[in-house]
Amino acid sequence: MRIRIDAVDLPGLTHPGSADGAVPARGNVHVAVQRRDRPAELLDPQPGDAPSATWTLECTASTSADGTEVRGPYVQDRLGRRFVYLSWGTVDASGVFSMFRRAKLMLDVVPDDVLAAAAREGLLVGRLGLTDARGGPLCARVEPPHITWTAERAG
Repeated sequence: MRIRIDAVDLPGLTHPGSADGAVPARGNVHVAVQRRDRPAELLDPQPGDAPSATWTLECTASTSADGTEVRGPYVQDRLGRRFVYLSWGTVDASGVFSMFRRAKLMLDVVPDDVLAAAAREGLLVGRLGLTDARGGPLCARVEPPHITWTAERAG
């Protein structure tokens, strides 16, 4: 099975920070999928001003007493809750990514029927916008209605 994340509405290459200076301004902002237990290992960083971004993650799905369980190198598992991290960071002149914020795309809120269908069909697709209500990079826990999960036939 694969998980595809289709993102639109990226916030731009700059983050102005907060008016009070508590959150610093940032430039050359990028977003990527973070590998499980390896925060420095990122899948396909995309510039914050891209018109859209798509990531495809290899994973496995298995049926248990609790339903369909998804595991893979980019699927995080903390306290029994599975999710995918989108890491936001700045990229310096030498190409080093420095994370400053993350979004958790929660997999445990995917409807059971959608997750089971994705396991059968081969593809779970999450569609979301990446700009928060203040115009900055989306962060914190991301659940419906901020993300839409569907099952599709892998092609």
